[in-house]
Amino acid sequence: MNKTKIVIIGVGAVGATTAYTLLLRERADELVLIDANKGKAKGDAIDMNHGLPFLGKTKVWAGEYEDCRDASIIVITAGAAQRPGETRVDLLKRNVGIFESIMTEVLKYNQDGILLIASNPVDIMSYFSWRKSQWPVQRIIGSGTLLDSSRFRYLIGEELGIDPRSVHAHIIGEHGDSELPVWSLANIAGTRIPLDEATKERIFTNTRDAAYEIISAKGATYYAIALALDRICTAILRDEGAVLNVSTLLQDYHGVSDVYLGVPCVVDRSGVREVLKLEISELEREQLHRSAQKMKELIHSIEI
Repeated sequence: MNKTKIVIIGVGAVGATTAYTLLLRERADELVLIDANKGKAKGDAIDMNHGLPFLGKTKVWAGEYEDCRDASIIVITAGAAQRPGETRVDLLKRNVGIFESIMTEVLKYNQDGILLIASNPVDIMSYFSWRKSQWPVQRIIGSGTLLDSSRFRYLIGEELGIDPRSVHAHIIGEHGDSELPVWSLANIAGTRIPLDEATKERIFTNTRDAAYEIISAKGATYYAIALALDRICTAILRDEGAVLNVSTLLQDYHGVSDVYLGVPCVVDRSGVREVLKLEISELEREQLHRSAQKMKELIHSIEI
């Protein structure tokens, strides 16, 4: 039986929490941590190994890029933080430089796995990774709006006193300020969600701005995104065919093409098996186009 290996590149708050989540849920036989700060990766690996008597038999170690060989999934959470006074475009250029280095090393050792990108801005980093790797597009997946949709469902559930797992609602587009709520299709057991427009606007605003609130309170977000990444990994490893709002390359999606954005996709062992075209309203279509245009302008500004 083939062993399952997941590699995590970048073990800051998001990467380390993702690794711990995957460990707790015993998603892989082997879990490899890679970071420019080798001491941090080693420390995290030792710390996790000390808990193995309470868990299963997952092998965890701090590795090198050569350990990407035979990995089923390579999760990339590495990236630079924004400096005081730094423009978003300058930050993008630095992160593209970091990804250029990471991708060059990964591609030396792995040509068959799935790349799962979580570094922000995730849609642009995913697009860059696809262009750089020249892999089939279904094997380059961004975390997209999966977390945003989870926040959206949670807030709707809180408002109505309903388990968020029973709320069916999507955030699509950019994982960021230009994302949009698909209220036209939001439902609970097929019934329309009974909220007035002011409440809907408040829920969406709180969804969109959730990261800012969390960062202001504690410096970073990492628990929920780790759970989202675990969910994507599980859909891949178990060949589920699960519908998840991940970031993928769109081609003539309501007139949007050649850009990575978060939309509902069927995710299985092949990666993104299929992109599902939501029947959105004309207003939502316009909002999606604005989100796509914003991403294209940023891509052009850094000359990918």
